[in-house]
Amino acid sequence: MSTASTPPATTGITDKILNGVERAGNKLPEPFMLFLVLFAVTGIVSTAMAWSGVVVSVPGSEEPTVIKGLFTGEGLTWLTTTLGENFIGFPPLVTVLPILLAIGIAQHSGLLAAGIRKLFGTSPAWLLPYVVGFVGVISSIMADTAFVVVPPLAALVFKAAGRHPVAGLLGGFAAAGAGYSTNIFPTSLDALFAGITTSVMGALPGFETTAVNPVSNWFFNITSSIILGFVAGFIIDKVLEPRLTRQGINRDEVAVEGAADSAESAEQMRAALTPEENKGLLAAVISAVVLTAIFLVAFLVPDSPWRNEDGGFLPKSPLLSSIVFIVVAYFVVLGLAYGIATKTVRSTRDAVDMMTESLKEMLPFVVLAFVLGNFIALFNWSGIGTWIAVTGAAGLEGVGLTGFPAVLGFILLASCLNLFIISGSAMWAIMGAVFVPMFALIGYEPAFTQAAFRVGDSATQVITPMNPYMIVLLGMIRKYEPGAGLGTLMARMLPFVIPFWIVWTVILAVFFAFDLPLGPGNGIFLEK
Repeated sequence: MSTASTPPATTGITDKILNGVERAGNKLPEPFMLFLVLFAVTGIVSTAMAWSGVVVSVPGSEEPTVIKGLFTGEGLTWLTTTLGENFIGFPPLVTVLPILLAIGIAQHSGLLAAGIRKLFGTSPAWLLPYVVGFVGVISSIMADTAFVVVPPLAALVFKAAGRHPVAGLLGGFAAAGAGYSTNIFPTSLDALFAGITTSVMGALPGFETTAVNPVSNWFFNITSSIILGFVAGFIIDKVLEPRLTRQGINRDEVAVEGAADSAESAEQMRAALTPEENKGLLAAVISAVVLTAIFLVAFLVPDSPWRNEDGGFLPKSPLLSSIVFIVVAYFVVLGLAYGIATKTVRSTRDAVDMMTESLKEMLPFVVLAFVLGNFIALFNWSGIGTWIAVTGAAGLEGVGLTGFPAVLGFILLASCLNLFIISGSAMWAIMGAVFVPMFALIGYEPAFTQAAFRVGDSATQVITPMNPYMIVLLGMIRKYEPGAGLGTLMARMLPFVIPFWIVWTVILAVFFAFDLPLGPGNGIFLEK
């Protein structure tokens, strides 16, 4: 079948905005070079401040912090003696890599994809938009794979149910992208954020805050995932699909190149599960029940070694320090149970290969972590982070901006930066280094600042051309709508972005107003 010709690009206001964002974003260096530049700038500024004799006093600290310069004898010896330590000791590596190994087994054995297909395939037509919304939001457990798995699968099940496939395609992508930073399950992203949050608190040595771990935002994430999943489903059902129908968008593919390849892809993305896959899911469920029973017995017995000295679990205990192990155990056990039942795991070598593939996908971050870890270490060691936090907190207090309006401004800033810096880890490293200690000085726990960042980090990434998966989605939608462009996608995504941003901010405001716990042992306000 010959493909339809694509009409000339329009020059409307939507395209002009998108082109402006793309041009500005393209001027930014790659994340590695960005942090290399930031490292150099921090070194120069710290040296100038050190020569000027700048000191800063942290509230509650008896000794003032003296700014130390990188390009001094002390600074250069610090760098040459701690370069490897700054990299290997970068907290996200300690938590992210073990979880990533475990998720690799769950993903490459087929468990995660089968679970998503089960949810899609057993849902009635009227419920499909809400299932796509919820599954899309929690699909971040598959990391970036969600952007290429969920949309076409959602389109497939929508079409099979007699609904508009483009609504499933766009809705699946919007839910996966706009809700990327939240999930009902702890993920590698939670471990990554927690590691960065912990490392940047080094700017306030001796300042007492509650430790941040991969489940520090869990209660907030569960609430957000459920509500945002419903919001996504409502928009798909009541806004997106009716609009596509009114516009007369094709329900059948009109520009398919390589019919054989398309048929093969459709077979791989089928909604219905085979008996063997259903058997694998049953094995995974049984293994989850058994593992949960083992954990409950181990943790809840009166003399459990996982309790703290008071016999409880909060605010600190060996149990909370074992979160990474627990997450790893669930993904490994369930992934192996499914893989053995479906014969995708036949030997130890298969499991090792799956973990290896998962690590390969993370190698770019490991490389980035080299400069990222050293940048944050310099930020803390030099005292610049402390100076910015104290000065910034004093400025906020001086203008009376210390309540939720300050948090709202922070979310807005994150949303704007997210148009240009797609990497959540890179942006959180930059913003966290400044705002985590700054907000701690005006009374907010690091876990709360991290939760606020999640709101601003996701919603706008589905309307920026800097998101590489927007191009992937464009290729998918052109099978139905050959003349579609980036402006088309932005117009279709906006109905998700604004409600997601508003609803997610309201959820955070409710947690803030009622001082609800964000996760086990993690609150919002620092105890005075």
